[in-house]
Amino acid sequence: MIKYLTAFIFIFTACHVTAYSKSQNEKFPDGSVIPSWFTDTTQVNINKLGKQYVITDYGVIKDSSVIQTDRIQSVIDRCHNEGGGVVVIPSGTYLTGSLFFKQGTNLYITNNGKIKGSDAITNYKIKRTRLEGMTTNYFAALINVDGVKDFSIFGKGTIDGNGLKYYDEFWLRRKVNPKCTNLEALRPRMLYISNSYDVKICGVRMINSGFWTNHIYKCNKVKYLGCYIYSQTDGYPKGPSTDAIDIDACENVMINNCFINVNDDGVCLKGGKGTYVDKDSTNGPCRNIIVQNCKFAKAGGGITFGSECYDATNIIMKNCAFNQTSNILLFKMRPDTPQRYEYVRVENCTGNTIYGIRTKIWTQFFDLKERKDMPRSYVSNVEMRNINITCQKGFYQLKPSDKYDLGSFAFYDINAHDPYGTMDTSFLKSCKINNVRINGDKIQ
Repeated sequence: MIKYLTAFIFIFTACHVTAYSKSQNEKFPDGSVIPSWFTDTTQVNINKLGKQYVITDYGVIKDSSVIQTDRIQSVIDRCHNEGGGVVVIPSGTYLTGSLFFKQGTNLYITNNGKIKGSDAITNYKIKRTRLEGMTTNYFAALINVDGVKDFSIFGKGTIDGNGLKYYDEFWLRRKVNPKCTNLEALRPRMLYISNSYDVKICGVRMINSGFWTNHIYKCNKVKYLGCYIYSQTDGYPKGPSTDAIDIDACENVMINNCFINVNDDGVCLKGGKGTYVDKDSTNGPCRNIIVQNCKFAKAGGGITFGSECYDATNIIMKNCAFNQTSNILLFKMRPDTPQRYEYVRVENCTGNTIYGIRTKIWTQFFDLKERKDMPRSYVSNVEMRNINITCQKGFYQLKPSDKYDLGSFAFYDINAHDPYGTMDTSFLKSCKINNVRINGDKIQ
């Protein structure tokens, strides 16, 4: 990873924070005021969270070869039952299956501490959970949080998903059955937080998750601050579907100063799929998402409007650097799902990607049902400003389709290099262009 971090030292300095962006930070793209909550990037203070429960003081042994799920869970339960506090992972590696945090508990991982997930799926409980845009019975994550308020995971330590065995098994299944789905290859997510309010994930290293790395569902006010999120993307076995952060029907989410290198989407918006997606109460929109000051290495996109997303508004990405990332913005358009994506802004970004802004028809698990009042899908009110990018296969990859509409777009102060140098905006409802150059040629 040294080569990635070294590259970003000079790439990231080029993310000029202009006076314009500072003034724009005060409002979301739809004109509503950005709450002051988004400006607070203060790290968690362990001394303000109550009693500290160091797991080795309560029967957990310092032995990385022993599964200690029950012992660690008993410390979490004790912390909860005694009024709350902080469960502390001290120096050492502690092997475990699924853990469940409760109201009043928090997790602190010391600098040389590591929670390591079991690579045997039998150590993960089967629970009613949310996956791939539906509620189903599946394996719990390594760390699970549901229905809590004021919860934090923090420290400089590591959560290791120990996913290499799961990766190998997935790719072997694909050789036998090329249509093998994610859920058929039994493997756990790293962190699943649902129905929770005011959550902070600060400073931790999250590596080699067996499946999605972070999945937050129906949460409000979640911050990721200074996290390092990595799964294997080179050699064999790569980490399939190890999305860095999946935001599923949530509002008010900030991702700040994080490093992301995964073998699928970087930040992915979710919320539901299907012809009647908006009629199902288990689904929901994504609202007020800010991704800022982040460094993306290999990943499917900076922000992906995912194949399980149908409604997303007020999405901002700013001051981010890219190195070998697939897309800056990717809109996956499902013909079987009424989708509405609007009020999106990307500004002050630099680096190199495969694509810049892109729409892509997505028919995986396609299941169009008859619906006479089905809303028309559209993407609109999207703005990109102050972008300096080199794209391997093209910066501007918006495509017309009879399956969706593309409304209002704006491009200002863009300097892009790509093999094509074209930018056909004729099929957009409206498009504003000012000081846009592709391969040095000014686009009118």
